[in-house]
Amino acid sequence: MAEIIAFETITYDQRIEALREAKIASNLEKQEITGSLNSDDLAFILPPHDRREVVETISGSGVPITDVIMSGVEITSNHPNGGFYGPRACGENFASLLKSHPPFIDPMSSLAGAYMTNFGSFRKGGWKPELDFSHLQEDQETYQLISGIGAPQHFCQDLTLGLELGWQGILNKINRYRQVNSSQEAQDFYAGLEAVVSGMQDWIGRNATLARQMAQDEAHPQLRRNLLEMADINDRLITQPPETFREACQWIVWYQMAARMYNGSGSLGKIDVILQPYYEREREAGLLTSKEATFHLACLLLRDTAYIQLGGPDGATKDVTNAVSFMTLEAAHWIGIPSNVAVSVGKEVNRDLLRRGVEIMFEDKKGVPKFLGIDSFAEGFARNGYPMELATQRAYSGCHWCALPGREYTLNDCVKINFGAVFQAAFEEMYTDPGGERSVDGLWGLFERHLHRAVAAIAKGLDFQVAHMHEVFPELVLDLLCHGPIEQGIDASHGGVEYLNLCVDGAALATVADSFGALEQRVEQEGRLTWTEIKHHLDANWEGPEGERARLMMRTTPRFGSGGSRADVWARHIEDTFTDFVKANPTPNGHNMIPGLFSWANTIGLGKNLKATPNGRQTGDPISHGANPDPGFRKDGAPSAMAVAIADVNPGWGNSAPMQIDLDPGLANDADGVDHVMDLISTHFELGGTQINMNILNKQQILAAHADPSLYPDLIVRVTGFSAYFNRLSPEFRQLVVDRIIAEG
Repeated sequence: MAEIIAFETITYDQRIEALREAKIASNLEKQEITGSLNSDDLAFILPPHDRREVVETISGSGVPITDVIMSGVEITSNHPNGGFYGPRACGENFASLLKSHPPFIDPMSSLAGAYMTNFGSFRKGGWKPELDFSHLQEDQETYQLISGIGAPQHFCQDLTLGLELGWQGILNKINRYRQVNSSQEAQDFYAGLEAVVSGMQDWIGRNATLARQMAQDEAHPQLRRNLLEMADINDRLITQPPETFREACQWIVWYQMAARMYNGSGSLGKIDVILQPYYEREREAGLLTSKEATFHLACLLLRDTAYIQLGGPDGATKDVTNAVSFMTLEAAHWIGIPSNVAVSVGKEVNRDLLRRGVEIMFEDKKGVPKFLGIDSFAEGFARNGYPMELATQRAYSGCHWCALPGREYTLNDCVKINFGAVFQAAFEEMYTDPGGERSVDGLWGLFERHLHRAVAAIAKGLDFQVAHMHEVFPELVLDLLCHGPIEQGIDASHGGVEYLNLCVDGAALATVADSFGALEQRVEQEGRLTWTEIKHHLDANWEGPEGERARLMMRTTPRFGSGGSRADVWARHIEDTFTDFVKANPTPNGHNMIPGLFSWANTIGLGKNLKATPNGRQTGDPISHGANPDPGFRKDGAPSAMAVAIADVNPGWGNSAPMQIDLDPGLANDADGVDHVMDLISTHFELGGTQINMNILNKQQILAAHADPSLYPDLIVRVTGFSAYFNRLSPEFRQLVVDRIIAEG
């Protein structure tokens, strides 16, 4: 008689815990090989040992890093430099990666698949050499411009297109329009798109096969059933659009993993609106509980730290907050890993969503969620000449930015002007004439001229990007779910979508505002230092006892954010001038530019080549972060002062000037702590703020983790627009977080 084995039911909580532990173990394994990671906590897992190749690459913040790529991918070059360019070659080589990508199934998850290579690692050759932009490089180097040339993605696809069509439907659409647009350029474009879709179908099919094979060997009936369900779902998704909530989550996961591998895209947009019809249909039929749906969402968040907006207005300015909004927030809380879920806050938005978001911040202390001033975003974008009905359709899709899903090319967060480098050029020029006048007014005039030149250089670079990026590395994965590229046979980066609004961010605002304020006070008003002495100390990097005395003197003037200071006035003056220059004219080819204030993870890189500055900053030190005052701007830390100062410098055109704020968990001990933080958030947005990236962190724990990161493998912080495991950040980046916590916590 066969032995009967009793199996206990594995609860959703147990499955979540197992998935989280596997995630942490995977991160530690990656860290042993690759070391630090100063960007999103990418969810890729390491390939099998016989498919791993360790390489040296450059991170998005310009820092050399060790990376692991998947070996055994056959890459075909179409250029003498060994690289490949254009849609046909890019699509076929990406399809080669997909068709050789190992399948992966975790029986604890409800969703199949995992990606095993970092974004763009299959690319070869860099920028196409024939497309020369050396005529732009003098100004780009002088002002340390991050020009955007060669930058991929950073706009948002429309997931509803894919969910309605499915992979085979997308392929049918490609074949239909390739009969309409017969030019060779269009045919190469369609060949690239077709290759991507065929690669996706192959990858999905092999995962379905693995799930079915694993089910044969799985003894636990619950897990065996789950594996068979995964196999059936993914067999269907090869050719059919999703019908159920779980299938829709699975389809999104496949798309998002492909987008991340192709060029790093992390945009999902308004996922609560996208998934609501699936949830409501099954819930009303009694086929899906909120607990099960939340579990599927947690499994989705596990597979990538994509950017998601919850709640906010639709095209009619009506709030779209629904059950899936709250379930997505709970899924992020439940899975307890880095994620980029953002809660909308606005006059008409359900305030319960904000309350639950703040409660989770206190409960988890993981920097999740972030908060969006959705009214300021929409009102600012409408100033570009668009109706409010269109502006409210934009979706949060990246570190600090929004875009119209599938309809707008933006290059958000890819273009930076280092105000510190502009200031340095102006300051040095002021001393080129030994007999010339040296004054704050004279320095400002030079700063204006150099800033105008920097903006003009950015505009020319953006035109170059729009003209040529499609010849280098077209947006094939995003093109699949955009309105226009398939219909016209034109890549989104080259005019394939309806709207083109190019982001331009200023960085080092506090560094420069505090420098102007210190010069005005210590040199011109008080006469404590001369212009000659200032020049000497900056050239010598504040060397020696006299230099240090002078540095502390300059550093202790009232700073941006302190309220009513000259540095506050200078910050607004710099932002106004920058905004006016960006909005005065479109690019030479007529493309709209939208100003913002954000440095992302470039604070260290943009400071490395910058000399000492009059605010007391030393040579090579990081610049100030985004629109934030420098840490320690007030002795009391005053979150309300920071909220007012940052809202005051928001450019106000639909790009963002986020507030990065770090609060002590002791606030939770106050019976009204949640209400106080909600009021802080709401007030900042009512004043014109756009986004809040918040941490609630214990200072002692952060200091201990900085001293020995290995002791805190599960500690998560929101570094800037992205969240990450603290132990995976480089010592330099950990120090930035530590400095903020000490100064403001």
